[in-house]
Amino acid sequence: MNIETRTLQGRVRKDLDGKIVLILGGAGAIGSSTARLFAAAGAFVIFTHLGSQCETELACDLLSELGPSRSRAFVADVTDTASLLKLRDHIESKYGRLDVLVNAAGYTVPIAHANLDGLTDEIIDRMFAVNWRGQFAAIRTFVGLLESSADGLIVSLSSIAAFTGVGSSIAYCAAKAGIDVMTKCLARALAPTVRVLAVSPGVVDTHFVPGRGSDFNERAALTTPLGRIATAKDIAMAILACATMLTYSTGHTIQVDGGRSL
Repeated sequence: MNIETRTLQGRVRKDLDGKIVLILGGAGAIGSSTARLFAAAGAFVIFTHLGSQCETELACDLLSELGPSRSRAFVADVTDTASLLKLRDHIESKYGRLDVLVNAAGYTVPIAHANLDGLTDEIIDRMFAVNWRGQFAAIRTFVGLLESSADGLIVSLSSIAAFTGVGSSIAYCAAKAGIDVMTKCLARALAPTVRVLAVSPGVVDTHFVPGRGSDFNERAALTTPLGRIATAKDIAMAILACATMLTYSTGHTIQVDGGRSL
């Protein structure tokens, strides 16, 4: 390890040592990867999951990996503000502040853009409830605690679908476009106390989109300039950079897509 690498790692740890980080959707691939990076950098990580058997098992595995001195897990649903308020009250009573909020909860279902009848009112409502309203509700709930930090930060997960119009459904594209607009609006509204950023992935090697197999990933890699699709860690590293390197940035959406949107 050269001196530049050691210096960089030292700066990251200095920036995050003792910070309180909340990751909503922490049982997912990107959320859990983000939790690992923040914990490794010295932060105390609180992450949420939905409480299903599958997510509970994932949460238990992640807690075991990170250790009790670095992490806590809670059941919360971004579409249920009452569960967010309960979590906020716990964080406030236990820690008195929140330094970083990561909005990593998400939902989608693949529907061909030409299939207008397939995009039902129920699917549209669910898409916006999780991917836009839920992220806004989380920010609304925790902004007071973020303002109690000396350097509050919000990072929301967007998607290049927000501006390419190519995504799992038209509603998903629209909800992510809403995240980009919300990021700009809140960056102005919450400055200078809290910074607001979004990270915009392209295709990521996860099971987030139901029904996509390895053949989809292989075809996507062929049409991505960097020759591969993203890993969850690629996206997590961008989120970490928002907290440690991009300290003079707010209101921006950071693309992490391997050049796919070019």
